[in-house]
Amino acid sequence: MAKKSLIVKNDRRRAQVARYAERRAALKEIIRAPSSTPEQRADAQRALAGQPRDASAVRVRNRDGVDGRPRGYLRKFGLSRVRMRGLAHDGHLPGVRKASW
Repeated sequence: MAKKSLIVKNDRRRAQVARYAERRAALKEIIRAPSSTPEQRADAQRALAGQPRDASAVRVRNRDGVDGRPRGYLRKFGLSRVRMRGLAHDGHLPGVRKASW
């Protein structure tokens, strides 16, 4: 089980990313567009750098949906490898079965 404070901090980051997503996308589009002037690009880069660090999506950590474990995360299930294996063995994940060859 991960520390509650880290789970809460990550949830706060997710909310901040969602809050700033539209603004970040608009600024990045200005920077990326070949039609924008160098002054517009510089202003957009300054505005992007002025945003909070946690507004960037790369700062969000994928965590297990049940206990918050940060390592071994499987996107398809939203669980860690340990939790997914246990649930699969217990038969709680429909369509998942143990491989044998």
